[in-house]
Amino acid sequence: MPDILTAYAESQPDKLAVVDDKGEGDIVRWTYAELEVAANRLGNALLSLGAVPRQKVIWCGPNSLPVVAVINAARKIGAVAVPLNYRLTAEEARYVVGHSDAEIAYVDAEYAHLFAGLVGELEKLRHVIVFGGPAPAGMLSSEELTDGASAGPPEVGDAVGTGGTMIYTSGTTGKPKGAVRHAMDPETGLGLVSLLGYRPDDIYITSGPLYHSGPGAFMGIGLLFGQTIVVQRKFDPEDWLRLVEKYKATSTFSAPALVRMVCSLPDEVKAKYDRSSMRVMIANAAPWSFALKQQYVADFPPESLWEIYGSTELGVDCILKPEDQMRKPGSCGQPAPGIEIVLFDADGSVVTGTGPDNTGELYVRSKGVFDEYYKQQDSYDAASRGDFHTVGDIAYWDDEGYLYICDRKSDMIISGGMNIYPAEIEAALEQHPAIYDVAVFGIPSEDWGEMVHATVVLAPDASLTPEEIKAFGKQHLASYKVPRSVDFVEELPRTGSGKILKRQLRAPYWAGRTAQVG
Repeated sequence: MPDILTAYAESQPDKLAVVDDKGEGDIVRWTYAELEVAANRLGNALLSLGAVPRQKVIWCGPNSLPVVAVINAARKIGAVAVPLNYRLTAEEARYVVGHSDAEIAYVDAEYAHLFAGLVGELEKLRHVIVFGGPAPAGMLSSEELTDGASAGPPEVGDAVGTGGTMIYTSGTTGKPKGAVRHAMDPETGLGLVSLLGYRPDDIYITSGPLYHSGPGAFMGIGLLFGQTIVVQRKFDPEDWLRLVEKYKATSTFSAPALVRMVCSLPDEVKAKYDRSSMRVMIANAAPWSFALKQQYVADFPPESLWEIYGSTELGVDCILKPEDQMRKPGSCGQPAPGIEIVLFDADGSVVTGTGPDNTGELYVRSKGVFDEYYKQQDSYDAASRGDFHTVGDIAYWDDEGYLYICDRKSDMIISGGMNIYPAEIEAALEQHPAIYDVAVFGIPSEDWGEMVHATVVLAPDASLTPEEIKAFGKQHLASYKVPRSVDFVEELPRTGSGKILKRQLRAPYWAGRTAQVG
């Protein structure tokens, strides 16, 4: 069976596949025939460097045509594509690259510094390929590699499409975990896209970075349908509206922070752009507030708003349809096609009641869940009950079978669509000699859903300001993980076993809210 991109390159060679339009005439376009050639040349170049099926290939960079090419090239050679968040510090990036056992990295020149010195230092990494600019010393030029590579489909036999993805999501221990998924279940996927009503003539526009599982997966769905993909390198709300109007974009996947930026533009700015083409807006990455949904339906076609609940590990699990958005505030919808959801209470019994007094930890069973946490089988086992898997969310049903996520068993923070785990931040801050103890948790933010807050106990006779703590954090953490606010206490509240009572610390900030989520 031919690769799907190869099939489209033959059946619709001149159709626009992907476009990067920066405005003022700075536009790069690839037809399906051109995307096929770019992906083939890159795939063959990877093979020439010793890549083999099921091998990990790291890619890193903002949204661009080469990023779309490497995603397709990895699939064509049966590799496991590992997206790397370019916002990480060099220290954080080094851990992911090393832990993944990737032997080849493909990186945007703007972020090549994250890979400086890693070849030779890490056991497995052999080559770093740089695109979009000159390659630093010790790295390879993508342009030079691909210019001499064959434009024909890579020859890997039956391994085409057998690779998959490995997306790193931070763990409660503070170290990221690589969630591996080798294939999407066709039946589950077909049920989802049929419900959403995707069509070959849809135009998908990126809203946020493709290294995230959601934006990347839904762009992949667009390519499976032979759609046109509009990529925006870095999000800008007014320019996003320009692209929506110019290309008559019909679908996207977005975190709440980005749509809030769009809807908060002055009315006279929004009025300059036609938004009526939007047909399928997937709301996800963090809970959209009811107020934001009201803003969205005032600015875009109300029938376009779909909210989904899911995760990197478990895929899409619940869907809230457009007709339910206003009548079911706070709900993430009903189970998606092919998805079975069960709530377990603290005793391991199935929760049968409804309403907020009958909560339980949410477990999912489907053919679309991830296959493993790479080299962390204990974490995978801990999140499983037979065929059911969890990411630790606490939820309840209403009497119509709609699900409500009310809290998190873990202390994960979702800020602007980014998953942030406090243990990682606490471990970094505790390296400061003036910090004796620290608890990190999320507090409400109108702009980002949640923001990172640190409650600090100083060492005896030590002195430290919030600004100094933030500056220290910036040396060890990606910018979005650095605490936005800090307070000081004499002692952290703990249970008899020594665990910090974060619920007690969070309570004053979340008072009067129905959920401590977003």
